Amino acid sequence: MALLLVLLFIVVPIVELYVIIQIGQAIGVVPTIALLILDSVLGAALMRSQGRAAWLRLHRALAEGRIPGQEVIDGALVIFGGALLLTPGFLSDILGLILLLPPTRAIVRTVLLRRFAGRIVAGATSGAQARMDRLFTFGASPGARGGTAGPGGRRSPPAGLGDDDVVEGTATDVSPNPRELS
Repeated sequence: MALLLVLLFIVVPIVELYVIIQIGQAIGVVPTIALLILDSVLGAALMRSQGRAAWLRLHRALAEGRIPGQEVIDGALVIFGGALLLTPGFLSDILGLILLLPPTRAIVRTVLLRRFAGRIVAGATSGAQARMDRLFTFGASPGARGGTAGPGGRRSPPAGLGDDDVVEGTATDVSPNPRELS
């Protein structure tokens, strides 16, 4: 982790400065600054259009009742790509363009999903299971899942939950009457 931070905050800016200086020496200072400003403006416009398209795809997926996994990842990649295009530097601009252009963004998304899909699913599943275990007993005896039986058999909430977080009640299966549904 420390090596990643050193690369991110020390090595990358030094390489960016080196590239800017080399381009400045090749084409001149004013054209280099103009090129950096131009690619920031074009990057902002591209980010706006791609962000709007990702937002519309997200809403379409929600309207169709689908889980918008791909759309959320695309939105995050568009945000990162736009941030990279707005920062001065030619290497960050190249990476930003890769994240903003739909064909290359699809490749990056595929690589990220292959690399991290197992971790995402495992993290989401274990987190949901932990929350479910804290909230529901599924017929266990009082105190069997983290709570303790209090006076009168009332179960106290599991650790981390207050009295306001626990709702006691009963449930009854009721068959719907077709005449009442009309």
